[in-house]
Amino acid sequence: MAVDRANVEKIVQAVGGADNIEAATHCVTRLRFALVDEKKVDQKLLEQNDLVKGHFSSQGQFQVVIGPGLVDKVYNEMIAITGGQRSSKDDVKKVAGKKQNPLQQAIKTLADIFIPILPAIVTAGLLLGINNILTGPGIFFEGRSLVQEYPAWTDFAGIINLIANTAFTFLPALIGWSAATRFGGSPLLGIVLGLILVHPDLLNAWAYAQASQEGKIPHWNLFGWQLEKIGYQGQVLPVLVSAYLLARIERFLNKKVHDSIKLLVVAPVALLVTGFLAFTIIGPVTFAIGNAITNGLVHVFNTLPAVGGLLYGGIYALLVVTGMHHTFLAVDVQLIGNTGGTFLWPMLALSNIAQGSAALAMLFVFREQKSKGLAVTSSVSAFLGVTEPAIFGVNIRYKYPFIFGMIGSALGGLVLTINHVLASSIGVGGIPGFLSIFPNQWGVFFVGMAIVLVVPFLLTAAYGKVASRKAGGANADNGSTSGEISSETAGVAETEAVSLSAPAVSAGEAVNVLDILAPLAGRVVPLENVPDPAFAERQMGQGIAIEPSDGRVVAPFDAKVVHIIKSKHAIVLEHATGVQILIHVGINTVSLKGVPFTTHVGIDDEVKAGQLLIEFDREAILQARLPVITPIIIPDGQPIVERVTEESAGETVSGRDIVLKVHLSTQGI
Repeated sequence: MAVDRANVEKIVQAVGGADNIEAATHCVTRLRFALVDEKKVDQKLLEQNDLVKGHFSSQGQFQVVIGPGLVDKVYNEMIAITGGQRSSKDDVKKVAGKKQNPLQQAIKTLADIFIPILPAIVTAGLLLGINNILTGPGIFFEGRSLVQEYPAWTDFAGIINLIANTAFTFLPALIGWSAATRFGGSPLLGIVLGLILVHPDLLNAWAYAQASQEGKIPHWNLFGWQLEKIGYQGQVLPVLVSAYLLARIERFLNKKVHDSIKLLVVAPVALLVTGFLAFTIIGPVTFAIGNAITNGLVHVFNTLPAVGGLLYGGIYALLVVTGMHHTFLAVDVQLIGNTGGTFLWPMLALSNIAQGSAALAMLFVFREQKSKGLAVTSSVSAFLGVTEPAIFGVNIRYKYPFIFGMIGSALGGLVLTINHVLASSIGVGGIPGFLSIFPNQWGVFFVGMAIVLVVPFLLTAAYGKVASRKAGGANADNGSTSGEISSETAGVAETEAVSLSAPAVSAGEAVNVLDILAPLAGRVVPLENVPDPAFAERQMGQGIAIEPSDGRVVAPFDAKVVHIIKSKHAIVLEHATGVQILIHVGINTVSLKGVPFTTHVGIDDEVKAGQLLIEFDREAILQARLPVITPIIIPDGQPIVERVTEESAGETVSGRDIVLKVHLSTQGI
């Protein structure tokens, strides 16, 4: 397909002209720009361009979604027009990173460190919730716990508590691993550093207050220098700063020390120097800073609980939009380590529910079925603690649901803080978040939960109905009034795998249906769950995504291979009917430059259903901190495709299961 040069020129004009493009590259679906000034982007001009399926800004990169098989042609034409240099993904990423201000860089660093260890923290939080149910007095029996009434359960609860507490007890080891990796050091040395800081020979940090009152804090005597011999259980800052120093020392030594003696020099010297500095300077200083931060927050929320609840409860959803919410993971952990509980996490759980409730209310505002389905699936995700699909897929696009969700969350936060509700652990958000709350405070938490369920829902539904009636109902789903944008405009397509089946009857008209088998084994999830706006907003087409359970991609039907991405992470197949499908393994896996991928077919090869196409190292992708979720897309703009329906959402599938049905236009066959 030829590219209209005029449309490419309009893309260049829309992003601020050639002088505003500092670097540009492309992946399988989109152009990626590092711009001098993103404020110069003319979004309206982009949206009027036939080549553009969508656009968004992420981590300093401005991305323009074009679609598979066409984006490379658009890129080549753009380079010819601008006379610019071709750039790699790393080039653009490096330039874009420099565009972020220090606060954005710090937030991204914290996110990069804490997100990989979230699975361990979430698991610990859930298990601690179960332990709370077993050991909390007054839940099932007046003034007594379940284990007190049934002593046989005592050791069972004890084992659960031990398993749950491990992640928090050795949290510095988890942070050390993740932080050392993020800062370019050895993950193994990061783990060892974290374990050093919680060695059993040290005074446990949780016993520090009592030991201080009793005057029993042990000390080291370093040639007359008295140092407190304490551990850093539950502390964040000491291991973060120490891991940064460890990585810098290790990288320096790796450059200076000869390969023949690296094993004898690099790790021992790096750990010895970092360890001494951690116990003599870094630990005491950051321990004091951490205590000052937590004491300050506790003082504010104790002195002005209503103001704190209204503010944090109300703005938390905004923090999610900006990405700043990752910063508070460290604060929550610090609060739990210092005081035994956090007052921030309960408000987070209610904010999740509030945004889900507002999204669910849009079910009664939308007229079009696809929009209704988006409202339901995204709200369920939010109720379970993952709000991004609801916030970005529905609420913030229509504005008023987002605002009403914030109002409900602020009221819920007010109720929680004036009653001093605390969570004993973090990681469990949304409705299951009650498991993190101390059992004796469940009653107040459930009152707050009722507020965030009812208030955003009623306000959103009422306002949406009024706005819809004022608009005559004609534009309720197309975004022309009340700031609404139809989910019809959201679509991303990267894969198509279909097999021709017998004709089906739809709305009285016979159509042929192509059954698309699962190209991977795993769990099917909606595209809204994909952590990439281009896919989640369906900017290029319809489809589903699969959380793969292994590392094999097979042909979902008899097809011809029409395109394989250079970095081997994505493939486009074409059925005999002309329908194309894109299979895109992971998100941002283009940055891996093909290392974890092995292709077993070439372009123009004819393949049979079930034939192995690509193998990938699932663990290597996860260790690179990239999502392995795989979108399966039917790209928009195919005249033969009448509509696409999802068949297996929420189910675990293998290569024999149908995940999509493509209904073909009888005029196109």
